[in-house]
Amino acid sequence: MFRRVLVANRGEVAIRVARTCLKMGIVPIGVYSEADARSLHRRFMHDDILIGPAAPSESYLSIPKIVNAARDLRCEAVHPGYGFLAENAEFVRRCEEEGLVFVGPPSTPMALSGNKIASRKAMAAAGVPVTKGSDRPLRSADDARDVAESLGFPVMLKAVAGGGGIGMARVASAAEIPKAFESARSVSLANFGSPDLFIEKFVEHARHIEIQVFIDGRNHAIHLGERECSVQRRQQKLIEESPSPAISSETRDEIGRLAVRGLESVGYRNAGTVEFLFSGGEFHFNEVNARLQVEHPITEAVTGLDLVELQLRIAEGEPLPIDQDEVVFSGHAMECRVNAEDPRANFSPGPGRILEYREPYGPGIRVDSGVAAGSVVSEQYDPMIAKVIVHTRGRASTIAAMERALRGFRIEGVPTTIPFHRAILRTPEFVQGDLWTTMVADLGISDLLKGPKVPEDHVAALALALAAKPHLVERFAGRQRLRRPRVARWAALGREALKGGNDAVSAHRQR
Repeated sequence: MFRRVLVANRGEVAIRVARTCLKMGIVPIGVYSEADARSLHRRFMHDDILIGPAAPSESYLSIPKIVNAARDLRCEAVHPGYGFLAENAEFVRRCEEEGLVFVGPPSTPMALSGNKIASRKAMAAAGVPVTKGSDRPLRSADDARDVAESLGFPVMLKAVAGGGGIGMARVASAAEIPKAFESARSVSLANFGSPDLFIEKFVEHARHIEIQVFIDGRNHAIHLGERECSVQRRQQKLIEESPSPAISSETRDEIGRLAVRGLESVGYRNAGTVEFLFSGGEFHFNEVNARLQVEHPITEAVTGLDLVELQLRIAEGEPLPIDQDEVVFSGHAMECRVNAEDPRANFSPGPGRILEYREPYGPGIRVDSGVAAGSVVSEQYDPMIAKVIVHTRGRASTIAAMERALRGFRIEGVPTTIPFHRAILRTPEFVQGDLWTTMVADLGISDLLKGPKVPEDHVAALALALAAKPHLVERFAGRQRLRRPRVARWAALGREALKGGNDAVSAHRQR
């Protein structure tokens, strides 16, 4: 087994990978940017190295810096986590050239999965049903309009080199094509270095169903069932669960075999996820995620397997320790992604310092996090700060347990999406298991959290009135202090010291 593995990531996923490394007796080695000098993930590494400024392009996305870090710290393998370089075929090739083991698929299937047109063709050739769409990059907005009209509206504009819901735009009519085309091209170029787009027919009222697959170096393959990822906002997943409330065991076996067959046909190795759209009893291939998924803990919960451990063992050259008929599913698991965003302000980012942080706990509750009290949420990186995973015997009890877990999750200092998740959990459609990819927008769930909009002139008038009667302000402030939640003594002392400025802080330290 590997002795030293470079964890080429940050935050929650870096800690997640490091935990399994430590469990297996592998020394986890980390990297960090200047913005992450005090980040929590550094505490889980045996050693680490500064790789550059906060900007991802100069640190976590820099192939030379990551490769040099692995060599300088004597690592044998690199685990990319997810995001950043996790699905970058050039990075995989560079690792192969440098004699570093990349914990993931080889560069050739990685490159194919990263090209959405090529992966569509490969899956179709393997007999996997594929959504109707174009089999070449679009030349112009006029070309996009012609293809869209041949398919019939609505359609989805997608980045050829894209993934993760980025660079996608739903188009309902020909009039929307020019603006959507230019916008999607710009996003694709900025995020993936390529402006190329293609079109797929938009599948109405579709579920997002994905299958987790593992293939070892001996071409032994298994699938670990499905994950239901239909609850999304702007193509970004919010809540995932396993099993899907809409999938029977027979359907699971069928779609699992399709996913395995598709990945085997392109010489895939290690962990991979095949995403499908499910509507009207039919499955259509969407894309391949050639990495560990953010939502992998729910699969771990229902199978009892450590997916990161399987990744590392396959990368080392070991065979899969389990056959398909030995995979056992137990109970129901659900995950909520907690982001530092304000759902009451159109999900605007909420960077800042976390003043208080208290995770929920109890039977069947797991929290994967990359922060603690005092951590700084940077505007440079993804806003996800934690994942709450709940596992119980059935879906109804899992929903109830998730509601309790979210209610008990205490985060102060930055806004979070916890109120939004709780609103989703209470919607009748979600409770009944009637899920589809546009349900958040279709049901107006975001609007449930928004208060009435007060005109600016009313706010100005109120401010003037209060300024004229300061005793009202003092009375209101007094009432607010009575309602303030209790905090730890050290936190209260620290806040009082900060209110007095640097001199007060110095005086407090001397006591």
